[in-house]
Amino acid sequence: MIADYWPLLDLQLMTERLVLRSPNDDELAALAGVAARGVHAPGERPYLVPWTEGTPIERAVHVAQQHWRRRGEWTPQSWELELGLFFDGQPVGMVAMRAQDFRVRREVKTESWLGIDYHRRGLGTEARAALLHLAFVELGAESAVSEVFQDNAGSQGVSRRLGYRHDGISRDLRDGDVMVSDRLRLDRRDWDRVDRPDVAVAGLLPCLPLFGISR
Repeated sequence: MIADYWPLLDLQLMTERLVLRSPNDDELAALAGVAARGVHAPGERPYLVPWTEGTPIERAVHVAQQHWRRRGEWTPQSWELELGLFFDGQPVGMVAMRAQDFRVRREVKTESWLGIDYHRRGLGTEARAALLHLAFVELGAESAVSEVFQDNAGSQGVSRRLGYRHDGISRDLRDGDVMVSDRLRLDRRDWDRVDRPDVAVAGLLPCLPLFGISR
């Protein structure tokens, strides 16, 4: 079976309401369909890479291509874990966690998108908490970082609830305009103080070498 060679296919994170796992191709198509229907209100521009601003087909193709690219370019020194987000068995979005030289740096970055029909239910916070559990508890991370536009109230709120602290700003160019993002950091000591949902993890042990971690 392919999972014998790519054990990440069997990795699962489970909270009270959510399952985070690698989608098969049919599930990836369903997730792409969720993105095609929209992931934010019209007129909002929450991402530096404007992948949500194309046609529904362009959004769907981006989701599929990015997922395949992240798998294909994975190395223990540079990896991007992307998982489908399933709520009551239905695909509702995707989350990702990436790192460079994690074995030494012990730092991760997270990102996510959620179908617009599933906003304002606390699912984004629950999903990121599951990723952070994997990072801090299972993989031994020391910090997690995020960059969020200053007007992105939803993502800013998720970060505050999970204990992130302000860590400066970044300035990037988008369509000829300078966009300012808050750099946010969550260190292990702050993570340990935060109330968070219980998370169960399955299938991690054979994946550890892929994360650059010795068993």
